[in-house]
Amino acid sequence: MDFKEVATKAALKAGAAVREGFGRPLSVESKGVEGVVTESDFLSERIIKEEIRSAFPGHGILSEESPEEKGSLTYRWIIDPLDGTTNYSHSFPHFSVSIALEEKGQVVLGVVFDPLRDELFLAEAGKGARLNGKAIHVSRTGELGKSLLASDFPKDLAAKEGGIFRDFAALSRKAQALRRAGSAALELCYVAAGRLEGYRNPRFHAWDAAAGSLVLTEAGGMITDLEGGPFSLDSGECLATNGLIHERVLEALA
Repeated sequence: MDFKEVATKAALKAGAAVREGFGRPLSVESKGVEGVVTESDFLSERIIKEEIRSAFPGHGILSEESPEEKGSLTYRWIIDPLDGTTNYSHSFPHFSVSIALEEKGQVVLGVVFDPLRDELFLAEAGKGARLNGKAIHVSRTGELGKSLLASDFPKDLAAKEGGIFRDFAALSRKAQALRRAGSAALELCYVAAGRLEGYRNPRFHAWDAAAGSLVLTEAGGMITDLEGGPFSLDSGECLATNGLIHERVLEALA
């Protein structure tokens, strides 16, 4: 099996398990400022890891809910088994399974699966982005005032004095509307599919953005840090847009 087949199979299988548990009584544990974790997070992670280990036993694996497994220096899988766990734990229907593959430090494959809507976003480096097999592209909206944006709002940052409220207000005034939906992987894919013009996240982990960032860029989008500098999975922050409104968003936040 090739990388794409394994990632797709793992995402669909894990997504089915997550969907099965949705809306049912769950064991929910707090992770402090990192949110919560449920038994479905662990089940999804186990399913994905089993698929990857079976096909590629020498590869490394970085996943949200367990210590990193060092493997091949060439390949590393980056997994968020349930992105949007807080939503999931409240039966709020917006969450996803995210799987990415790095080759020598560069993300070359990204799969994000929304099990409730049965939407599979997939991108391979240099080959474009697809939703359920059909090519997707970012929107052509070039005016911030006609743009729908999304933003993350980490609880611990919101509890501190500083710019997060100012930035939220600035974007609310400038954009057509601003949303906070709660799944970074899906928000990046929504920008890729033209459902959003932009997405801002002041703090993420590699597993939150690895797959979605590739889907975005392969769909023609742009992603930087919050100052417009180079994006990396280690930067911990991002601004993702259709490219056309990127400078306008940066100006609004300046």
